[in-house]
Amino acid sequence: MSRVNLDLQTANQELELRSADEIVRWALERSERPLVTTNFRPYEAVILHLVTQVRPDIQVLWVDSGYNTSATYRFAESLIERLKLNVVTYIPQMSSARRNVLMGGIPDIDDPLHEEFTRQVKLEPFQRALAELKPDLWFNAIRKDQTAFRQSLDVVTQSRDGVIKVAPLFYWSEADLDAYLERFALPNEFDYFDPTKALETRECGLHTQL
Repeated sequence: MSRVNLDLQTANQELELRSADEIVRWALERSERPLVTTNFRPYEAVILHLVTQVRPDIQVLWVDSGYNTSATYRFAESLIERLKLNVVTYIPQMSSARRNVLMGGIPDIDDPLHEEFTRQVKLEPFQRALAELKPDLWFNAIRKDQTAFRQSLDVVTQSRDGVIKVAPLFYWSEADLDAYLERFALPNEFDYFDPTKALETRECGLHTQL
């Protein structure tokens, strides 16, 4: 797997006052195998539009847990068509129907089964995708104001296996996101459900364990 060699502290100092578009261009200039990840949650049209305006054919990784709402699936299909997204979809190794029988539905976050549930529906497919697609750079839509953990992150970080993670929207607010959607007449979707979280302020493990 190729690697992007960066001094993270220097990179973040350089990018602190850059626009999101400038951050995307800066990152793509340093990457041979970039990808952008999405779960088609609210405001995902922003990161997908932002990145594909610069690199239209970039791989878009979607780990579909199998537990999305009908609205999310319809939103995903419409955005894939509108932005002509080069989507690569990964799914869990076990169907949601089978897992629901074995686990008695979606385990509560206090249930010992919840950790294994999260591994199966999100972490394992994502790790499998990274191993097979071998990106050197991963664009994501995390923002500093979303969770306590993300307060400790920055625009540029590194995964445990060496993939550079870039968050062009890191310092954006919801007002900034709304303004971008309005500017480009992009759709949004709020009927979204993440089975690995009980609250939006809770981490599912994707950014804490990978």
